[in-house]
Amino acid sequence: MKYDVIIIGAGPGGIFSAYELTKKAPNLKVAVFETGYPLEERHCPIDGDKVKSCIKCKTCAIMNGFGGAGAFSDGKYNITNDFGGTLHEYIGKQKALELMNYVDEINVSHGGENTHMFTTAGSEFKKLCMQNKLTLLDASVRHLGTDINYIVLGKLYDELKDKVDFKFKTPVSDIEQTEGGYKVIYGEGEFDECKKCVVSVGRSGSKWMESVCKKMGIPTSSNRVDIGVRVEIPAEIFSHLTDKLYESKIVYRTAKFEDAVRTFCMNPNGIVVNENTNGIVTVNGHSFEDPSKKTNNTNFALLVAKHFSEPFKDSNGYGESIARLSNMLGGGVIVQRFGDLERGRRSNQKRIDEGTIQPTLAATPGDLSLVLPKRILDGIIEMIYALDRIAPGTANDDTLLYGVEVKFYNMEVKLNERLECNYPGLFIIGDGSGVTHSLSHASASGVYVADIIAEES
Repeated sequence: MKYDVIIIGAGPGGIFSAYELTKKAPNLKVAVFETGYPLEERHCPIDGDKVKSCIKCKTCAIMNGFGGAGAFSDGKYNITNDFGGTLHEYIGKQKALELMNYVDEINVSHGGENTHMFTTAGSEFKKLCMQNKLTLLDASVRHLGTDINYIVLGKLYDELKDKVDFKFKTPVSDIEQTEGGYKVIYGEGEFDECKKCVVSVGRSGSKWMESVCKKMGIPTSSNRVDIGVRVEIPAEIFSHLTDKLYESKIVYRTAKFEDAVRTFCMNPNGIVVNENTNGIVTVNGHSFEDPSKKTNNTNFALLVAKHFSEPFKDSNGYGESIARLSNMLGGGVIVQRFGDLERGRRSNQKRIDEGTIQPTLAATPGDLSLVLPKRILDGIIEMIYALDRIAPGTANDDTLLYGVEVKFYNMEVKLNERLECNYPGLFIIGDGSGVTHSLSHASASGVYVADIIAEES
C-alpha cells in the first residue's frame, strides 16, 4: 500500500497526529501501525484471583495498544513547560502551551467535560513547601482518571477508525528511505510506502528507536533514567494537598549528595499496578474519577533522575539491571514497610498484614536495600522525611514502598524545530524521541507535526 503519511505508534502522539491530519488535511491517506491491540481488546490477565501477578505476556496490554502506555494511566494532562519534557525548546514556550491547551479542549469535547482542572498557581502550599526545603512546581492539571480517559480514547478512535487505516498487532521491524519517501517494513518482509513518516513509539519503543537511529545514522545523545519506588499511604495523609491540587509535583534536593528527588504520578484514592516493559516488571499507579472505584489509599512515585557522562551511554540498561534484580529477588515487584527499611530488615507478609495500610497490589514482601543503590535509596529516605514535614504521617512505619519504579527514556534524538530528524519527512515525536515525557507534551508534539504536514500537502 502507498500512503501519504504513515504513523508508527498509536499512543498519544500518534493519535493526535492522526486526529489533526483528518481535520486539517482530510484528503491525505493515513495509516497507523501499532504493535498492540485495539482499545477494547486491551485486557491485562491479572485479576487478583486466578492470576495475581504479571505473567509477562508477549505484548503487554498495559503498555501497548491504542492509547499507548497512557490508556490505563491516571489520565493526567499537565499543562506546563516546567516538567513533562523539553518540547518548548524546539517550538517555543507559548506555542507549546497553546498546543497543550488545544489537546485539553479535544479531550474535554470527547467525554472529559465533567472532569476537573486543578492548578498550583497562587497555592498556599507553595510557601509551605519552600519553608521545608521543598519546591512545588507550577502547572495546570486536567485529571481525567483511568475510567474517563478510556472513554475519551474510545470516542477518538470511533471518530478516526473510518478515516485512517489502523493496523493493530503489526509491529514495525524497520524503516528504509526510498526515492519518494519511506518504506515501513513489518511481518515477514511485508512493507507499505509513504511520502512522510511520523514515529511515535513511546517509552516502550525506546530499544527499537535506538536500533533504528543506529542503523540509519540518526544522531542521538544520552538521556536520563528515573529510578525509585512507589509510595502508598492512607489517603487522609495527603488529602490537604490532593483535594486542592490533585497532582503536586514536589522536588527536594538531598543534603548529602544534592541529588534531585521528585514526586511523580500522584494517585489520590488510587491503586498500585504492575507494568511490563521489554519483559521487565516494574510498578506504577492508577486512579479513577468514579467514586465507586476509589480506594482508601493514595500512591505516588519518588524518583531520582540519573544522568550519565562519557564513556557510559546506556542509561536505560542501567535502569533495566536494577529492575531485573528486583524481579530476581521478588519474582516481580517487591513491597516493604518504611519501618522495616529503616530498621534494616526485610518485610514479611505477617508484618504487612498487621499494618494499618491494606496494599492495593499483591507484591512480594522483601528488602529494597538489596535492590536500589545506596545513593538512590538514601535520597528517597531523605525525601520521605521531608514530605513528612508538610504531610505528617508520610514517614510512618506502615507506609508501603513498592519497587522498583523505573521511567525509561529514549536516547534524545537530534531534531530540528520541525521535530524532523536528519532525514527530510521523517518526524520523531512523543516520549520515544526523548523530547517529551508526558501525555500532554506527547499529544502536543503530535498536533504540531500534523499541522506542518497538512500545510505542506
